[in-house]
Amino acid sequence: MPLPSQVRIIDVGPRDGLQNEKQPVPAATKIALVHRLQAAGLKEIEVTSYVSPKWVPQMADNHEVMAGITRQAGVRYSVLTPNLKGWEAAAQDRPDEIVVFGAASEAFSQKNINCSIAESIERFAPVVEAALAAGVAVRGAMSCTVGCPYEGEVAPERVAYLAGLMKGIGVQRVDVADTIGVGTPTKVQRAIEATLQHFDVDQISGHFHDTYGQALANTLAALELGVWNYQSSIAGLGGCPYAKGATGNVATEDLVFMLHGMGIETGIDLDRLVDAGAFISDFLGRKPNSRTAVALLNKRAG
Repeated sequence: MPLPSQVRIIDVGPRDGLQNEKQPVPAATKIALVHRLQAAGLKEIEVTSYVSPKWVPQMADNHEVMAGITRQAGVRYSVLTPNLKGWEAAAQDRPDEIVVFGAASEAFSQKNINCSIAESIERFAPVVEAALAAGVAVRGAMSCTVGCPYEGEVAPERVAYLAGLMKGIGVQRVDVADTIGVGTPTKVQRAIEATLQHFDVDQISGHFHDTYGQALANTLAALELGVWNYQSSIAGLGGCPYAKGATGNVATEDLVFMLHGMGIETGIDLDRLVDAGAFISDFLGRKPNSRTAVALLNKRAG
């Protein structure tokens, strides 16, 4: 199959990237980050989540952040909603899309949310129904599609099972996520092929963590199957809590550099993207976790 001629990137940095940061990031900084991302050409941004501040204190300012964003026409702003209460809170802020989630691993589901995969998706049914009735799009994040910190390798059949459950409750598109970054190209292709049993290729996005340095290779493997939607995180924000010292999401800068080098359009200005990553990295007091960003910043300094 020929590679896609264009790719759409969802930057998950403001939500997935910042949620595990120990130091508080003020709402004004998060808003400024979103503005920099959309100025760089991002058309989809995962902004915040509506989880209990007791569990994720970093996202307690969700209303303030959503209210503070100057929305751009043609940009889709998504938020994570863990339950009906989360949806009701999110609905006040008029997101374009909500994200519900489930794991392809029973052990992960039990450890994380104390219920089976089937039960977890059943709980999301009323959330999806409410969002669709309100005209809000619904995306399903499928975690641990190739590996789980508790049960090891995850069979493609488990991914197909989860995708089928999500399709059954009305989820419109799904993320095939390698949550702990243990995937390799062949395993990732099997997970995507399993998802294709229930969703069209246009409704599937790749979400690859770079724990073992495989995220770009896995992206290429997904491109070969025609997948043209991907999630990444500015400056490589977001650690992986299940792999000590591991990096998290693939850096948006690295993904864009690779795609542009392959002649694939993203609509993103790499220099402005690097500026956005430098902005949030400076605030956090560290270098961007992106090889491309560091190389380009060094080149500028030189």
